[in-house]
Amino acid sequence: MSPHCRFTAFEGDSHLASGSLAEVALAVKKASGRAAGPILIFDDSTGRPIDLDLRGSDAEIIARLPQPANPAQPLPSADPAPRGRGRPKLGVVAREVTLLPRHWDWLAAQPGGASVALRKLIDETRRTGGDRDRSRAARDAAYHFMSAMAGNLANFEEASRSLFAGDRARFAGLIAGWPDDIRDHIVKLAFSDAA
Repeated sequence: MSPHCRFTAFEGDSHLASGSLAEVALAVKKASGRAAGPILIFDDSTGRPIDLDLRGSDAEIIARLPQPANPAQPLPSADPAPRGRGRPKLGVVAREVTLLPRHWDWLAAQPGGASVALRKLIDETRRTGGDRDRSRAARDAAYHFMSAMAGNLANFEEASRSLFAGDRARFAGLIAGWPDDIRDHIVKLAFSDAA
């Protein structure tokens, strides 16, 4: 989870709450006593449903919520071998990379060696591909939410194809008859400049 994640809860086809995980969890707890239909909580960054333990007091619920991942903290290593070379204070983690011999030859010829060249390539790709990556992540989140909430609705398959094809006008036409809150949230996830 990113520290800036937003979450959304739905009660049946109706939007119940949006906001931080704590805000949504407490709104769901409050609504669960009177809910007429099932309540689902979604991570807006992925569009996937999440499960929470909503037993106990508000403070107990908040204490049990998963904490956002710290991006500055390195991922745990699969094998807990003692640290050798590297720059642990900078968060440098050694991992295996598998390349063809021609790739290793090219990397070896780069100033600074393979590690520097790979870091530069990754940074440049992140800079230039940022919009494309965000667009793909938004489309995937919309699809996951759409599958969970609208998988049985009319035109689901065609709407999915239009979403992945980037045909926004056709997509909007195909989901026009869906419940308002579901349709609006899908559009918000898929096209952050809309809604």
